[in-house]
Amino acid sequence: MPLDTMASIINHQVLLASRPTGIPEAEHFEFAEEKVGTPGEGEFLIRNIFLSVDPAMKGWVNVAKNYSEPVAIGAVMRAIALGEVIESNHPKYAVGSHVVGTFGWQEYIVSNGDDVRLRVPDLLDLDVPLSAFLGVLGMNAITAYFGLLDIGEPKEGETVVVSTAAGAVGSAVGQIAKIKGCRTVGITGSDEKVGFCRDDFGYDVAINYKTADLEAALTEACPDGVNVYYDNTSGAISDAVYQKLAVGARCIVCGTASIEVWNPLPAGPRIERALLVNRARIQGLYIFDYLDRWEEALKELCQWFQEGKLNYREEFLDGLAQAPSSIARLYEGANKGKLLIRL
Repeated sequence: MPLDTMASIINHQVLLASRPTGIPEAEHFEFAEEKVGTPGEGEFLIRNIFLSVDPAMKGWVNVAKNYSEPVAIGAVMRAIALGEVIESNHPKYAVGSHVVGTFGWQEYIVSNGDDVRLRVPDLLDLDVPLSAFLGVLGMNAITAYFGLLDIGEPKEGETVVVSTAAGAVGSAVGQIAKIKGCRTVGITGSDEKVGFCRDDFGYDVAINYKTADLEAALTEACPDGVNVYYDNTSGAISDAVYQKLAVGARCIVCGTASIEVWNPLPAGPRIERALLVNRARIQGLYIFDYLDRWEEALKELCQWFQEGKLNYREEFLDGLAQAPSSIARLYEGANKGKLLIRL
């Protein structure tokens, strides 16, 4: 499309209107529009196709201190997205190529490449929809990959426990652990998702923490203790798991989805004794620390996908109008797969 034509197209956006305390709701966002910019020298124009909805977005807008600067009031909501390059003055980004990056909740963005996180590989020999590069072959699976393999260091025959086991990250963790020869125990929040864990993602055991006696269920599922715990929730679920750690256990803190507000600090059982007695270690995961290795992870994930070792589920909300309420939907557990906004 000619540049002069592009300049007349309107870019619809979702902006952060007010800062939430806890889970962001639709009322914290507002819609805006502007004319699509024309890419200058060394820039290219991206038309977004899919926008990701991730638990981390709560931390990006909240009043509590986070690992990154909060989204400014009045700014486009930060989000990972997949788009197509439709105009380019950049030698590394050809028209027609697809890229994943921090493009925000909007329809178009002019980029110089700094916000690109991943280039979608040649899909000719890979039978997978583009949306998968925001989930099972995207940041969620890459998060699972480095958290489990670099921090968790699973060994064949060990027991790996995963919270939010049916989620986009958790489901990948469970499958990668199985690929590495581990026994897997998934914790999730409904009987339907227990079925997903077992049937779709190959967990050896799946527990509905809302209906089961979690401590008793973990004792039965992990008779020799928990060797690796991939924590996406914090809170009461993690309190129960920490009491079942095996000697030398490794714990990865990837998310704290169960904690709505961090000020004041929530009270709970102390974990120091469990870590001390079991000589266990706990480490936080920030996936952008691994940015220079994402291509390494993607190559292996694509190979596993081609070999039929990675399954996934997706749920689509159609149109930008669905975005403001989508984060709350995620925290309610209403989604039944990787949650995406389809433009």
